[in-house]
Amino acid sequence: MKLLFDTDAFCKLGIAGLLPHLAGLFGEELTSCGRLAALPFMLRRGTLPRRYGEAACARLLPTANAMPPAPEADPASLSLFSAVEDIDSGEAQLFAAAAQHGLSVVTHDKRALRALAGVPSVHPQLCGRVVVLESALVAICAGLGAAALAAALAPLSGVDRAIRECLSCGSGGLLAALASFSDRCACDVKPLVLWPRNK
Repeated sequence: MKLLFDTDAFCKLGIAGLLPHLAGLFGEELTSCGRLAALPFMLRRGTLPRRYGEAACARLLPTANAMPPAPEADPASLSLFSAVEDIDSGEAQLFAAAAQHGLSVVTHDKRALRALAGVPSVHPQLCGRVVVLESALVAICAGLGAAALAAALAPLSGVDRAIRECLSCGSGGLLAALASFSDRCACDVKPLVLWPRNK
């Protein structure tokens, strides 16, 4: 296992049909990538069906079930992240697992990343291992092409403001718009170093 997905990144990439593409960039099969243990339950009820729609979550459920839960982090490692305001319990589990086991984590939680930027003691373990959604999409675009990526992302225009703004630029401007969001995030979370989108 090399790659973990947070819940929102999983849902958005899953709805767009892009989960296997990102896993492939890390040399992984999707069934070898990790997710929160609670994800299948979350897809059945609660905020995810309300946000993304019950039908979309039902389609994602077999994929979630086929992926293993993220490895557990030891209590000391987990406590470093759990104690940080604006990092919820799910993100804390994934960040701790990534830090302890040398994994990368795909996240769309910008608030958690800004909070993480203020905890320099954990930066060495996560340096270059945190993948923001927009950086992942830029990397996927290199292989898929802008027109195909735009078509894949179209179902998300109603649930993600940044993606909606990027899509409004048309396929010709999509890559530059995604790169701009990625660069802005990288600046916002300094001195935390994110995964490079051109890796």
